[in-house]
Amino acid sequence: MGVDQWLERYRVAWETGDSKAAAALFTEDATYRSSPFREPHRGQEGVREYWSGATGSQSETRVRFGRPIGDAHRTAVEWWATMRDEDGEITLPGILVLRFASDGREPHPGWGD
Repeated sequence: MGVDQWLERYRVAWETGDSKAAAALFTEDATYRSSPFREPHRGQEGVREYWSGATGSQSETRVRFGRPIGDAHRTAVEWWATMRDEDGEITLPGILVLRFASDGREPHPGWGD
């Protein structure tokens, strides 16, 4: 799977709140951080649990990406998400820093530990 395909699957998983599809984008030894200052979520199960809670109250979610910078192994890309939740309308900006396994999933082992 290439970077663009990975990002498209990530976008669809987020917009639909599909925590299983999001988790499938990561390896079993992945480390996922929703913020550099939060504890990491580990492995597919950790990603699935995080996404279940994080997207559970979101609706009308739309995700956009900037142009990825990097290569097939390491990539950084800006993102913007708009959504509604219990607090009303929200716009979130962020950046994904990705390191890919040979099969195109995101392993991210040890990042930020």
